[in-house]
Amino acid sequence: MRTAVLIVLAALALAGIGLYLSFEHVAVFASRQLRFSSLWQGRLFAVGVDVGIMVMIAVDLLMAWLKRPIGWIRYPVWLLTATTVVVNAASGAPAGSWRLLDYVAAGAHGVVPVLFIVVVELGRTAIDRVVRPDQPEREAIPWLRWILAPVATGRIFRRMRLWGVTSYPEMIRRDQELIAYELWLKRKHDGDLSEADEDELLPMTMAPYGYTVAQALAMPDEQERAAQERQEEAERRRLDAETRSEIAKSQAEAERLRAKGEVETVRAQIDGQTGQARAHARARVSAAERAAELEQQALDNAVVAEARAREAEAERKEAQEREARAAADVRAAELERQAAEKRRLAAEADRVAAAEAQAIETAEIAEARQRAAEADRAAAETERAAAETRRRAAEADRLAAQENERKATADATTQAARKREAETEYAAAETRLAAAEVERRAVEIEDVAKLKPRERAVRRVARMILGVGGDADRLPLADIQAELAVASPGTASEYRQEAAILLADGYRP
Repeated sequence: MRTAVLIVLAALALAGIGLYLSFEHVAVFASRQLRFSSLWQGRLFAVGVDVGIMVMIAVDLLMAWLKRPIGWIRYPVWLLTATTVVVNAASGAPAGSWRLLDYVAAGAHGVVPVLFIVVVELGRTAIDRVVRPDQPEREAIPWLRWILAPVATGRIFRRMRLWGVTSYPEMIRRDQELIAYELWLKRKHDGDLSEADEDELLPMTMAPYGYTVAQALAMPDEQERAAQERQEEAERRRLDAETRSEIAKSQAEAERLRAKGEVETVRAQIDGQTGQARAHARARVSAAERAAELEQQALDNAVVAEARAREAEAERKEAQEREARAAADVRAAELERQAAEKRRLAAEADRVAAAEAQAIETAEIAEARQRAAEADRAAAETERAAAETRRRAAEADRLAAQENERKATADATTQAARKREAETEYAAAETRLAAAEVERRAVEIEDVAKLKPRERAVRRVARMILGVGGDADRLPLADIQAELAVASPGTASEYRQEAAILLADGYRP
């Protein structure tokens, strides 16, 4: 660790020295030769170049430490460093002819920047090897080969870069194998490679693409094997598809049979419910017909009651007539009483007159007259008693007529009440008949629509709600339970709620 710290400090010191030595030369050269207007602007140019180099070097080292190196960033660093070296060397160029010492001086101005770049590359390579130990090391081509065979070496370098070969010995071995195979192929065909088939020429054909001799010769077998594998894979996929198709067909057939069984079950349930509904409808129709018969009987009874009322009315009128006759008799009796009174007064007058004429008449005549007057008086009393008897009889007849009239009125009221009751029962019978007809049509519509049992039950509850005026709360849950044979009040409540929603949505039977 201490060694690394010392190396970093030495590198920083070397960078500081290089910047210090090149700064003034670059600034003066820029102000004089590069046509900057002042020395201050030349110094800014020198600072910009040096700071740019340092920033890019720092970024390069940081990304290498983070295992995310940026390969192209070194080339701008090299370019700016080369610019600094050239400017430093140019600042030391003589004004006149060049001497050997002048070349040494110009080269000496570029030693420190080049040395700094070498140190930076060493640090970058060291960091890369530390943070990525599994990275394959690239074996460089010897410099002596570049000198002895530059063209062939350039071709080898190109192929190594193109096909990612990091080992120079590996590349040499590939070239040697290719040359040996080509010589063997010529010897096989007596020097005429045109007689070789395409498979035998594959190593020379594929060499520019980075294939070795073994890889090129194995290519036909690998391709045939790959083709066979693709064919087998295609056959396997085809068989899998056929298997899936058969499974899908089997599942579809099973679903069809299951659906058919469910349909048959539902159909049987619907048939049973339809039969039950039809039986209920027939029973309701029979009840309505019975109610109609009862209503007809009630109407007949009402007709009889009306006839009786007319008879009672006739009897009442007859009683009134009897009462009128009795009243007339009473008035006649009163007139007779008044006549008797007048006769009594006349008899009294006759008695007075007889008393006055007593002196003239004899005693026998007076006695005879007295007996006659007594007889008249007795007759008058008898008549008066008979008139009173007739009056009492007339009063009794009048009271009997009134009693008969009250009875006739009571009978008429009773018959009218019975008639109204019969009319009400008839209207109720018509209502029940209409309800039975609506229920029958609703059942027929539900049979055509093939509704589920729950839907039928909800619609039946909706019709019951309409029967009580359209208010769901007015329909007792007990009626729903009795009508649908439901044991749970909760289920009946659910039916009533769903029926209310159905009516709100516009359902009308």
